[in-house]
Amino acid sequence: MKLVLAIVNKDDSGTVLSALTQEGFTVTKIATTGGFLMSGNTTFLVGVDDGRLDDVIRIIERHSKKRSQMIPSTTYNNNAYTSIPVEVTVGGATVFVLNVERYERL
Repeated sequence: MKLVLAIVNKDDSGTVLSALTQEGFTVTKIATTGGFLMSGNTTFLVGVDDGRLDDVIRIIERHSKKRSQMIPSTTYNNNAYTSIPVEVTVGGATVFVLNVERYERL
């Protein structure tokens, strides 16, 4: 058995959750914040049998979209601070897969 921790952009969390539950996976959803933009994310916890691990990862990948976003970047030039927009890629998913030594439903 594995425990999947998937950190997904909050804009994609609804579709990821729906797709996982439609396929019969039990999911815990946690609102999180992090990353370099300090923006909202959703962390999903999914317990899965080894044989269905690739299914979970495929679902998360299919419904987690990368997108471009403009953010202000402050630079110091000629004794003044100026704000220059910079394009960054956000979204997608970060997925961790952990071995589960013991599982009990109480």
